[in-house]
Amino acid sequence: MDVLLGLMIPFIGTTLGAAEVFFLKKEIGPFVQKALLGFASGVMVAASVWSLLIPAMDMSSHLGKFAFAPAAVGFLAGVAFLLAMDRVIPHLHLGNAQPEGPKSRLQRTTLLMLAVTLHNFPEGAAAGAAYAGVLSGSGQISMAGALALSIGIAIQNFPEGIIISFPLRSAGAGRLKAFTAGMLSGIVEPAGAALAILLASQISGVLPYLLAFAAGAMIYVVVEELIPEASEGEHSNTATIGFAVGFAVMMALDVALG
Repeated sequence: MDVLLGLMIPFIGTTLGAAEVFFLKKEIGPFVQKALLGFASGVMVAASVWSLLIPAMDMSSHLGKFAFAPAAVGFLAGVAFLLAMDRVIPHLHLGNAQPEGPKSRLQRTTLLMLAVTLHNFPEGAAAGAAYAGVLSGSGQISMAGALALSIGIAIQNFPEGIIISFPLRSAGAGRLKAFTAGMLSGIVEPAGAALAILLASQISGVLPYLLAFAAGAMIYVVVEELIPEASEGEHSNTATIGFAVGFAVMMALDVALG
């Protein structure tokens, strides 16, 4: 039950963010958007290092000087996976006029939702890999540490829910439709988490690779999408400050609860 609740926490964060469309009348301004994007980037980078890559290397300590190898392989595989998804799934990032991926006739609102859904999969996989580490009994990841990761992802998912629901509302969607789209963009997280746990339970020794895979996928999202979006135009310093705060918050959560 604790694991199930922990896996749902990131999805709850996205849902609460999307629900702000019922309470806020105006779309959040560029200043706040930059701060939220920077904060989300900081959380994801810190989570990748403290909650995923370091435990992955600790689990491979029996390899001696090559303890980095599973983490490196998994990390690069995660980057390659998201790179491939970017090529085969049509999607549209906030602030861009042209969609990415193969040509499609999907509506702009659908393409925006697909972009956020693409972001959320590695976050779900990260949470699932962490809880798989708890269930494995290896001792490298505690329940409190996995919970810290879930809370950190949920915190950065809150602004993601806002960022997807408000543009949909501005594009003419009703409040309920905008909320539903924002909420559904996060449903892939429990699915990604379940897949990670299933793989870890079926394949011996795969957990370090899974942890690093999730880290690579999240870093890809940060470098390819979040940071460029946060750095464009005015208020880029706000994004930098948001990044620093997000990194510090996630680091504190991991150390304090882990």
